[in-house]
Amino acid sequence: MWDRLPLDLLAQIFSFLPPGVLARAMATCRHWRACAVSHPAPRGGPRREGVFPWFLAVCNRAAGAGSPPCFVYVPELRRWHILPLDFLHFSVRLVSPVAAGLLLCRLGTGGRLLLCNPFTRQHRLLPELMTPRSSPAVGVVAGGAASFKVFVAGGATAGGYEPTLEVYDSTLGSWRRAGTTPAGFAVRLTVWTPNECVVAGGVVYWMTSARAYSVMGLEVATGAWREVKAPLAERLQWAALVERRSGQLGLVGGCGGAEGRVWELVEGDEWVVVGEVPAEAAGRISGGGTTRCVGREGEVYLYGELGQGMAVGRELEGRWEWEWVDGCFSVLGAELKALPGAAAAPLKGVLLHPTLSPSFCFLHQDP
Repeated sequence: MWDRLPLDLLAQIFSFLPPGVLARAMATCRHWRACAVSHPAPRGGPRREGVFPWFLAVCNRAAGAGSPPCFVYVPELRRWHILPLDFLHFSVRLVSPVAAGLLLCRLGTGGRLLLCNPFTRQHRLLPELMTPRSSPAVGVVAGGAASFKVFVAGGATAGGYEPTLEVYDSTLGSWRRAGTTPAGFAVRLTVWTPNECVVAGGVVYWMTSARAYSVMGLEVATGAWREVKAPLAERLQWAALVERRSGQLGLVGGCGGAEGRVWELVEGDEWVVVGEVPAEAAGRISGGGTTRCVGREGEVYLYGELGQGMAVGRELEGRWEWEWVDGCFSVLGAELKALPGAAAAPLKGVLLHPTLSPSFCFLHQDP
């Protein structure tokens, strides 16, 4: 019976399967694989309750040429996986998740950007920037369906710090100039911003990585820039912007091994405390070196090095629950030997909902 179901009906059934289960279903028979590939389930509907985003991380430094692998933690299975990125024949740095389960990466320290799906092993270079630059701040604004816009601000050129703001529109497939960046912002976006971008309320936000922390925002509709002082800016020893379930901008930070906090930016550019990070969890991360953080849809991951472990917080009906996730020392019972020194490598992590469906973004390759 199952092999005689219409493909559109079978695709709708597949849309209720988590990605890991769908992958096994695709391996069942040719009919099911053809359905999953040629009739991807419709996107854009409400996210099902209980389906958590996956944590993906790429090492910032790796021995040898080419791209390091991608390490994936699946919360439903409480298991680590490894995805080789050997289909990318150049070194890349992870920047941000994009619409429809895609990743935006940067080639080395330059400004050339690349889209990829590590699960389907598809990739595509975006066109060159109108004004090439190195180490710019990059932000992604998702649109309807699988459309998105990429904002590039700051960056270094031979003449200094670049003041122009450029925007890539996926529906047009090209860059355009969209205004200017104040000189002081351009410097900080280039030197002190680690590309931790969050979009909230129609504003693209970045935060400086140097103390005292500050938050810079670009209003998408008007192109106007704004600055917001971070809470406890002079005292915070680690901090990161996160996307709140409410749609507002959030900030997670702490002072050393002490208890951390979760803030939300409200009207009047005021920060209010909406949650706490247990001192034990914050201490286990900060005690191992640099503390990093990523969050979306009520999920917050605090992490450091690959083998160190992570503190994962979930906002449930107004309260926060935290758990500890062991680091990636092995994958499916096999000791991790993919990278020399990988267990102590610095990471860049993101949260996204993976997709095994092909994307229209890869149908045409930009020069």
